[in-house]
Amino acid sequence: MNNKNIPFQTIDWSNIPKTEHKGETGFAYWQTIEFDGLRIRIVEYSKNYFADHWCEKGHIVYCLEGEVVNELKDGTKSILTPGMSYVVSDDLSSHRSITENGVKLMIIDGDFLKLKK
Repeated sequence: MNNKNIPFQTIDWSNIPKTEHKGETGFAYWQTIEFDGLRIRIVEYSKNYFADHWCEKGHIVYCLEGEVVNELKDGTKSILTPGMSYVVSDDLSSHRSITENGVKLMIIDGDFLKLKK
């Protein structure tokens, strides 16, 4: 079997430890599963979270609970609420997350989102 193949498995997120990542304000808590070239996370942003950096990585983001404002470096803003998603390839935007009341997201990223030139 190729080491990039992922066999069928279930993930009990309650057994995945949380790591804390400080924002400019507030905190992000990540639960992360990694495979070769693929990262899957449940990310919770606390109330009043404001990212401490602009991210240029590609993601598939699905909002599970709460609400998040996605701000692009050009000033454009969009809001995700439960059931909504956004998707972007690596290096196609500089974006950051902002929450007032907190949010819970599923975020998938990996090699498949690398910019194709």
